[in-house]
Amino acid sequence: MKKIYSFIILFFISYCATAQNTHSPDSTEKWNSHFQLTVIDQSHPSFKSPYSGTNSLTSDSEEALSLTTTLFIGRKLWKGAAVYFNPEVSGGSGISSARGIAGFSNGETFRIGNPSPALYLGRLFLRQYIALTKDEELVQSDNNQLKEYVPTKRIVITAGKFALSDLFDNNSYSHDPRSQFLNWSLMGNGAWDYPANTRGYTDGIVLEYITPSWEVRAAGTLVGTYANGPDFDYHFWDAYSSTVEFTKNISLNSHKGKVNLLLFRNVSKAPVYRDVINNYLNKTDVSLDVINGKDYGHAKYGIGINAEQELTKSLGAFFRSSWNDGKTATWAFTEIDRSISLGLNYTGASWHRPEDNFGIAGVINGISKDHRDFLNIGGYGFIIGDGQLSNYKTEDILEAYYSARLNKNLVVSGDYQFVQNPAYNADRGPVNVFSIRAHIEF
Repeated sequence: MKKIYSFIILFFISYCATAQNTHSPDSTEKWNSHFQLTVIDQSHPSFKSPYSGTNSLTSDSEEALSLTTTLFIGRKLWKGAAVYFNPEVSGGSGISSARGIAGFSNGETFRIGNPSPALYLGRLFLRQYIALTKDEELVQSDNNQLKEYVPTKRIVITAGKFALSDLFDNNSYSHDPRSQFLNWSLMGNGAWDYPANTRGYTDGIVLEYITPSWEVRAAGTLVGTYANGPDFDYHFWDAYSSTVEFTKNISLNSHKGKVNLLLFRNVSKAPVYRDVINNYLNKTDVSLDVINGKDYGHAKYGIGINAEQELTKSLGAFFRSSWNDGKTATWAFTEIDRSISLGLNYTGASWHRPEDNFGIAGVINGISKDHRDFLNIGGYGFIIGDGQLSNYKTEDILEAYYSARLNKNLVVSGDYQFVQNPAYNADRGPVNVFSIRAHIEF
């Protein structure tokens, strides 16, 4: 299989290179290809820890390296339609194998056991524009975006394999861990248990209605067969995710901004925390297993608000707040049931480095009472669990980074995160996390 993938990748690279050389600088594209490679070295010194559990962040000093590389290939099919193909390689791991902090510190890591580099299919999807006006705008070539004219008022259909976060919960200042904040609860709404497999992708369909002022999108996608699982559950009527988002684009004193309202409902085998607790206390089932559900029909629902506003040409602010009911076990993203974040992004224009960026943000994460009680009796999710949680506090995180563009293709960043009460446990920590990130793109 890897040999087949390698052949396909090499074929598309050579074909795209030939095709792109025939374009004039201002023409639209029939083919395009882009590439990214991101390496993150992350470490933390030792910290206070009177005890630990299976999913605890290790209290000894540690260091971990992660790597991802992606090839973005696009091909125009017919008027308004294109197909996009993303083979991807990832390797390495996060500190403590990406466990022990609900708002984990490296958005480029996955919760997989084998750190060896692996080739896999990230995305393969079709996008179709349906024009609702004759007015058009030119969209520049980018990752999974051909240079093309698109209607300013349109319906967009996206179907195939993709990351739902590609289309929902976007924010200009806090969304991409390859170039912005690294923390999981800053790259999206922390309490949105967005449907995905272990590597962050899902199969499904998204419908969008887009105008210059308003945007509405809705998605129906698959969920995993078990918590943080690699495979999808194809019993769609029993296991599925529904996501809706409303976006209002705004302008304040000629500075762009927007507000997003996201609603979601996931149906899966995710066990109900209170049922698991009662079964344990009654000794009818002492496994405390919330990873492998037995029965369909359990639902998790929630809401997220995501806002951004340009304040000056070099300064922007963002805000997020999210909540889910916290009754069923986390199934895909991370163990956060409530989250609020606020941050700023400042470009280096003032010191003659306009393509550099400085960002600083704070986030407060929390969990429901049922979730707390489950952890306190010794339960484990797939992210956190110290064996007990008798001293619950919100998980508070401060992150600051500076990214420097060294040339057209290379950006290097330094990042610091302060984590108070990791995994909501005031008995452990605080933790200081230091990171160096190198990002190559062309």
